[in-house]
Amino acid sequence: MAKTSWIEREKKKAATVAKYADLRAKMKKEGDYIGLSLLPRNASPVRMSKRCLHSGRKRAFIGRFKLSRISFRELASNGLIPGVTKSSW
Repeated sequence: MAKTSWIEREKKKAATVAKYADLRAKMKKEGDYIGLSLLPRNASPVRMSKRCLHSGRKRAFIGRFKLSRISFRELASNGLIPGVTKSSW
């Protein structure tokens, strides 16, 4: 389980990105790169990272399910993810 401080930091980054999204788009369209550099660092969407919704883990993230590999395996084994079954042949 990720520390709650990391998860809260990502939420704060997401709020900052949403706040400055229109302004960033306008500045990029105009080519005002000096103005862009004056915005906060966390206003850039590149600085956000994808995290597991279940555990908050950053690594081994499966984008289709928005889960880490560990959480995915655990939930799939218990049958809590619809349409996912363990393969066997």
